[in-house]
Amino acid sequence: MEIGDGAEQEPPQQGSSKARRGMTRVFNGAEALMRAVGEQLGHSAWTVITQARIDGFAQATGDHQWLHVDPGRAAQGPFGACIAHGYLTLSLVNQFLPEILTVENLRWGVNYGCDKVRFPAPVRVGSRLRGVGELVRAEALPGGVQSVVRVSVEIEGEDKPACVADTISRYYF
Repeated sequence: MEIGDGAEQEPPQQGSSKARRGMTRVFNGAEALMRAVGEQLGHSAWTVITQARIDGFAQATGDHQWLHVDPGRAAQGPFGACIAHGYLTLSLVNQFLPEILTVENLRWGVNYGCDKVRFPAPVRVGSRLRGVGELVRAEALPGGVQSVVRVSVEIEGEDKPACVADTISRYYF
């Protein structure tokens, strides 16, 4: 990254959440975002997947399959423990993405959708996850830009990611 290209690394402040997670890639407008296509954007902080979080997701969605919510039965099952719902893992992308990149000087932005969502590996209760981003595409829209960021949700200590999704965002300036 060259100085003056409109993309900056935001320095962490002592005690802030950014200091905890490292650097967030900051883009100062549509042009800077479009110039960064193909670049790795960095990663979020780690987050622990607890049984309480899994149970809360089960309650919110009505998905009470024993693989997720019955620790005794799940211990005897194929994964040896309860596992997070795939869609819980996907929903964490919305937590990780603002830790990976920020677009400034905009009026508003929206999640527009996802493409190519996959769940290559199960997430056992107690696992630590983080998101890693790559800017795949950025295209001009009337008054804004649409970006596609491929987010891989890594499981600490595992070779395969828990989830890979191309997230589509629209930013209006």
